[in-house]
Amino acid sequence: MPRTARIVYPDAPHHITQREKQASVSILILLVTVVTCWAGGCTKSLADSQPKRADANSVETILEQLSEETSKLKSYQCRIEYLFSQPLFESETLRKGDLYYQKAGDKSKLRINFKTLKQDDERQQKYIEQYIFDGTWLTVIDYQIKEVKRYQQAEPNEPADAFDLASRNFPIIGFTKAEDLKEQFEIKLVEQVESKPADFIQLHLKPKPDSIYKDDYTSIDFWIDKKLGLPAKIVAVSTEDDIYQIKLLKPKVNKKLGKKVFDFKVPKGFGVEITPLKKKAK
Repeated sequence: MPRTARIVYPDAPHHITQREKQASVSILILLVTVVTCWAGGCTKSLADSQPKRADANSVETILEQLSEETSKLKSYQCRIEYLFSQPLFESETLRKGDLYYQKAGDKSKLRINFKTLKQDDERQQKYIEQYIFDGTWLTVIDYQIKEVKRYQQAEPNEPADAFDLASRNFPIIGFTKAEDLKEQFEIKLVEQVESKPADFIQLHLKPKPDSIYKDDYTSIDFWIDKKLGLPAKIVAVSTEDDIYQIKLLKPKVNKKLGKKVFDFKVPKGFGVEITPLKKKAK
C-alpha cells in the first residue's frame, strides 16, 4: 500500500506486538468561509451583505483553532500513558513515561521516555525504552534487550517535523499539519452527553473508502483540551480490532526545557544497528 515509510521493529519482550508500534496519523483542516446572498435580489439587508460567521462548534472552526494553537508551540512536555489492547485475546499492555517536544525555526525534536510497563493483571515493572526524533533520524534505545536502533527518516537538508515522524510509530495526532486528511477521512464532531459543560472536544475520524488508511484503521477519535486548545487523548481502532489509546497528562506548554533533554549516548555494552534512508528510484 502506498503510504509513508514505516519502521519495522523486532519482537520485543513482554509480548509487545509489532502492531503496538505502528503508525498512526495527525489532523489539520483549513477553515472555509462561505458568503451567500439572496439570489436575484435587487436590494440586500445589512445582515445579508455580511459574510456568514462560521459556527463556533463546526469541525472546520475547531480544527482551525487547533492549528492556531499548535503553530504557537515552541516547547511541550507531559506525562504519557500508552495502552495497547487486544480484546480478542483479552490482553492489555500499559506503558507510562514522559514526552518532550521543542521547535526552533524549521527544526524540531521530540523524545518519548517510557519508564514502566504493566501487562494485564501483572504488577507494574520497570521498563525503559526511549524514542528520539530529530527530524532526520529516529533513534530507539531498548534497555531490555540492550540494543540501539537508528532509522534515517529524511534527508539532512530536508528535515521533517518531529511530531510527524512520531505519528508514523504512535497514534499521536493533532500536533502537525495534515491538510490531506480531509481527503482521507470523514471527520465529525461528537456531541458530549454530560449535565455540565465538558472540558474536552471530541472528534471522530473514519477512513474514506479510497483512503490510504482504510486497511489500517476503522476509526480514530481524539479529544482536545478546551483550556489549552491542544490534543489530550487519542484512541485508534485497527482493522484487526486492536485498540491504541494515548493520554497526554499534566502538559506544560512553552516552558523552558533542560539543555540536555534530547541528548543521548549509546550505553556501554549495547549493540547498534543503523538503517539509512532508502534512495528513491529515478
